[in-house]
Amino acid sequence: MTLEAGARQFDAVHSQALAQVDAGLDTSVAELGRMLAVDTTFPPGEGYDGFAALMEEMLAPLGFETRRVVVPEDLWRVEGGPASGARVNLVADMAGEKPVCSLYFHVDTVCAARGWKRNPFRLTEEDGVLYGLGAADMKGAIAAAIHAVRCARQAGLELAYRPRFLLCTDEEGGLYPGIRYLAEQGEIGGHLLNFNGSATPRIWGGCFGSFNLQVTVEGHAVHAADGNRAGRGVNAIEAALPMMQAVQDLRPVVSKRISALPAAPGAAPLAAQISITVANGGTCGGQVPDRFVFQVSRRYAPEEDFVQVRAEIENAIKAAAPSGAGLRFDLVGHLTPTADPEGPHYPRWIRAVQEGFGYAPGDFSKWGAASASDSGYVQQAGVAQEIILGGLIRPSSNAHGAEEHTTRNDLAALAKTILTYLSAGFEPELNPDL
Repeated sequence: MTLEAGARQFDAVHSQALAQVDAGLDTSVAELGRMLAVDTTFPPGEGYDGFAALMEEMLAPLGFETRRVVVPEDLWRVEGGPASGARVNLVADMAGEKPVCSLYFHVDTVCAARGWKRNPFRLTEEDGVLYGLGAADMKGAIAAAIHAVRCARQAGLELAYRPRFLLCTDEEGGLYPGIRYLAEQGEIGGHLLNFNGSATPRIWGGCFGSFNLQVTVEGHAVHAADGNRAGRGVNAIEAALPMMQAVQDLRPVVSKRISALPAAPGAAPLAAQISITVANGGTCGGQVPDRFVFQVSRRYAPEEDFVQVRAEIENAIKAAAPSGAGLRFDLVGHLTPTADPEGPHYPRWIRAVQEGFGYAPGDFSKWGAASASDSGYVQQAGVAQEIILGGLIRPSSNAHGAEEHTTRNDLAALAKTILTYLSAGFEPELNPDL
């Protein structure tokens, strides 16, 4: 067969597969609904086993062989953290001799925010908009990838790669995300596509690191009527107030630290950030509280040193702590920075995004973000420097907020992008693995 004839044959089969994406989209939407119904909120992370079982059921008919990889408890459990379920990651492989392409998804979601008018654990469709916790970040991307493989299989489209699905735990702030463990265990093959990203025409330029430092203040409980008498109780909430103010006082210092990572078009330069994101304590109005817990969230630039940044916060809090109060620090979540992940597969991925979403070449720009990714652990493990980022998130999606959503159109567009990228006949001159 001549190259011209081969190209015509690919175009015909490829077009048939793309048509299957649209024709079978109801199936993909229904599968997304089943995913949303499994509560995988983190914390606490109790739904991973059930979600793995659902994925095994969905992937088996497509020719995937699956295995569960459980992160040892001593790696992810932290002092004072919630008692929760096993960190079950699922690796799904196809048989064959083609090169592997790893497709990464995190299966956890943040906790449902206040303000949901719809049930966050039930798919609600209104005029092509798909509402549900994780619809955009990022169970919708899992549904799109499964649909892409199914449609390629139905059309008989030859693939350039054997897709390996990595369905991972604890991305939303965990101390030991599943992708980190998989990288360290050698479970990532070929190059890596990360679908925790945007549906916009973006070339990923890397991102900040982040960590959550839990501060536990211990006091001494007494009757509330005796709380202001010298030598009596130690009010843990009142003791924590100057400590939290010390964190606030660091904010203008921290925000002056500007990163060299490129910012999004029209956005301000990327700066380090610090904030208090969790605070709770006390039991009842008649008792001086003996315990108060708050968390400090720190987004740190790749140019900063984690050890120094953490020490800066702890030293400021210690200096502000009043006498008589106990103090403990626990690192309860950490994602390392991701260095510039662009590599040889990016040009072909960008072409696939153009095919799937209809973008023009001039629409694309490269930028980083102050948000964090667990992809830094893949680079840190020496598995891969290049990490391609895609996904379903848009500024309008309200990911991590009430009424999070994606759309039918974006679900289909991402499925077409993945299908096109995996295809053997698509832009072979741009494929560095041929």
